[in-house]
Amino acid sequence: MKRLLALCLSLLIIITSSISFAAEPINIGSQLELMVDDTLIESRSPETRFVLHHPIPQGVVFTYDAPWEGSGCGYQSIFKDGDKYRMYYKAWQLNVQQGKLGPNPSNFTCYAESDDGIHWKRPDLGLFAFPKGGSKDNNIVIGLERRDWMKDAQPDPVHPAVFKDENPNCTADAKYKAILRSRGPKGLLVLKSPDGIHWSLMIDKPVITHGAFDSQNLAFWDPTIKKYRAYWRYFTAGTTDKVWKPAGYRDIRTATSEDLLNWSKPQNLTYGDAPPEHLYTNQIKPYYRAPHILIGLPTRYIERGWSKSMEALPDAKHRKMRSSISDRYGMAITEALFMTSRDGVKFKRWQEAFLRPGPERNDTWAYGNQYIAWQMVETKSTTEGAPNELSLYASEGYWTGTSNQLRRYTMRIDGFVSLKAPMKGGEIITKPFTFKGKELLFNFATSAAGSIVVELQTPDGKPIPGFTEKEGIELFGDTLSRSVHWKNGSDVSQLAGKPIRMKIKLKDADLYSLRFK
Repeated sequence: MKRLLALCLSLLIIITSSISFAAEPINIGSQLELMVDDTLIESRSPETRFVLHHPIPQGVVFTYDAPWEGSGCGYQSIFKDGDKYRMYYKAWQLNVQQGKLGPNPSNFTCYAESDDGIHWKRPDLGLFAFPKGGSKDNNIVIGLERRDWMKDAQPDPVHPAVFKDENPNCTADAKYKAILRSRGPKGLLVLKSPDGIHWSLMIDKPVITHGAFDSQNLAFWDPTIKKYRAYWRYFTAGTTDKVWKPAGYRDIRTATSEDLLNWSKPQNLTYGDAPPEHLYTNQIKPYYRAPHILIGLPTRYIERGWSKSMEALPDAKHRKMRSSISDRYGMAITEALFMTSRDGVKFKRWQEAFLRPGPERNDTWAYGNQYIAWQMVETKSTTEGAPNELSLYASEGYWTGTSNQLRRYTMRIDGFVSLKAPMKGGEIITKPFTFKGKELLFNFATSAAGSIVVELQTPDGKPIPGFTEKEGIELFGDTLSRSVHWKNGSDVSQLAGKPIRMKIKLKDADLYSLRFK
């Protein structure tokens, strides 16, 4: 009996500890929380759902028609650096001939810049000659022409990913970093630069060697974990470090590092209940307004097979000619997906497309189209008086002719996913959390008749006097940031640091993000 009582007591302690641990409030401080997952959500009514929003196409902002570029240009890295926007990209000509791929005269990493993220120019850098022995009046920053800094390594200029290093301990001579595939031995090389123009190797051998790497492979400083993260391509079957027999799925692998040179054991990404799919690029980066949330815009690669619909797609004649090299060259289609993570390994991946191939027209619905450039940037709206917006960029016109294009797309800031309810209304109850700040700010949109009302509650769901639903002031409008009010005002500082819940009632409204400030 004593043993039984002791066992029961032990179980009770374990269960109680588990319940206590599970009920520990989430500390969100004053950080921005995107409504991209259910991390903060305890329950929601059936009418309230997560809705994925989509980029809006704008104009073509860059045509890769310089003599050293071509129809295979892409793998852009785009970021804002002070008052300047920078773009790095591969310059490559896809020379498609009946039954074979012809020689490629273009194998470079190039650089362009902009004052607004819309109008871009190629600076004459004077670094590499094109053609060989020709003029250096071009924007090539990395080429195949041997340089002293290359030593024994062979960087592949058409697989670049470039970033400005946000590590606070980064030295001045390594302010910018680039990840390039090695042409031999296989793996990923790390380059550094003081100005983003003049590059050298950090070490003359690959730092990551387990993978496929035939994609845009990337790395960056993650301020949340205070380490570098890398994401790169691999095949789930068939290939090894010495054998190239791709099988299974194209997928993504990750690792972390203190110095970009020595990396942890690789981990393969997981996607919850999303089914296996071919993912070509990954485009993962901490969201600049909420760096504890990683956003990925991977490319979905799909081979639909030959059918009447496939034959009806644009450029049928050229598509058939490409298939003379390999069937997949004619029938593969690419588009962009959306996924998020809070630990860098487990991702929530939406199955529906984030950026579809779009209306059928020349040079679309093909392999290489809708590859979104790595990193999104904030730009001014072209609508007078409207707030800033996000600009994303995607390739089109891949494969055909002697050039392809980069189109700009725009989105609402924080506007990837919203919690949305119809006019009949819906409700959200959050998990218990603590915060730091004086007021609660929402990024939201309603119809003219719609509204949002907020109630603050104790962890056990009791309304807090002064912050009840009845005392709540309806929010309506369309804004990136507005304070939530009750009859006595918006000051919530008396509740800072204390565990609370929120009940949010929506009517014909979208909630994109929230934060305490």
